[in-house]
Amino acid sequence: MTGAVIKAVVAAALGVFVLVPGVFAHSLHELETELGSREKYFQPIDKAAPDFTLQDAGSRSVSLADFRGKVVVLHFIYTHCPDVCPLHAERIAEIQSLVNQSPMKQQVEFITVTTDPTRDRGDVLTDYGKAHGLDPANWIFLTTKRDQAEDETRKLAEQFGHRFDKTEDGYQTHGIVTHVIDKEGRWRANFHGLKFEPSNLVIFVNALVNDFNKHPNPAPTLWDRLKSWF
Repeated sequence: MTGAVIKAVVAAALGVFVLVPGVFAHSLHELETELGSREKYFQPIDKAAPDFTLQDAGSRSVSLADFRGKVVVLHFIYTHCPDVCPLHAERIAEIQSLVNQSPMKQQVEFITVTTDPTRDRGDVLTDYGKAHGLDPANWIFLTTKRDQAEDETRKLAEQFGHRFDKTEDGYQTHGIVTHVIDKEGRWRANFHGLKFEPSNLVIFVNALVNDFNKHPNPAPTLWDRLKSWF
């Protein structure tokens, strides 16, 4: 790794850590408490994530279990949504950009699930990512398999706690939630809406990547954490 690249990554890391003071909590629970006090759109959760098997743009079968060992950032949209879905995709792309400037890139997967599988298939999925700045290196857009019911992914969204209800004009009424799942497949948090600070989600993901909950030791210094990245 060249000196210029190292400087760029360190600058990105410093940017994230400086944006969120007090990040060096002694446990995941303490971090959740700190985030809860400064990020009103953060909701800690601790239960098994609903499993699923869907397919990607190339018709390959994909399950949540395929990403065990990685932290997953998951959200639901549909490509014909005229307003908040594109904004949600772009917020995910912003978060992905922060993550991918760090060594976390290989340990985090971003998953988008469509709630309109009839129209959202093949190139529609691929082109949506290109249009909204998502990096296919660790991002995937999923739709239903051919033998699944049309409402399969809307029912999956309900299992994650929110609804996508079809209207007579072909649109869907829905909320906006970004879900975070840990490396063991446990659903650990929701970030609601679009007004949360992206760096807060990145800090939470970083804690999960580093198994923060399993190592509740005194927090290392910022320099120690930066050195561990190289």
